[in-house]
Amino acid sequence: MIKVNDNAKTQLSRLMSESGFDVAKDYVRVQVKSGGCSGLSYDLSFDHNASENDQVFEDDPVKIIVDKKSFLYLIGTTLEYSGGLNGKGFVFNNPNASRTCGCGDSFSL
Repeated sequence: MIKVNDNAKTQLSRLMSESGFDVAKDYVRVQVKSGGCSGLSYDLSFDHNASENDQVFEDDPVKIIVDKKSFLYLIGTTLEYSGGLNGKGFVFNNPNASRTCGCGDSFSL
């Protein structure tokens, strides 16, 4: 399961609306891709449809879709939004990551 904290829900809802997506019926796609300074990186995008190979999670009102391969890396992850002095942005709190880079955009297992 992937959880979304309240700050991230607010920001995702705003960004989806600004991009022409509806948080009530569209999805936030979370993927893990090769790359980044630690070997794997996170990717967030919006999608109108889920495929049959996607895992779907709902953390009211946000619906997250994750492909099966990425899901193996993301089990138990919480998507957070940080607006502190160190900069604004989405942060993945991933208990499976053994090492993360300084920017928090990439990780390794």
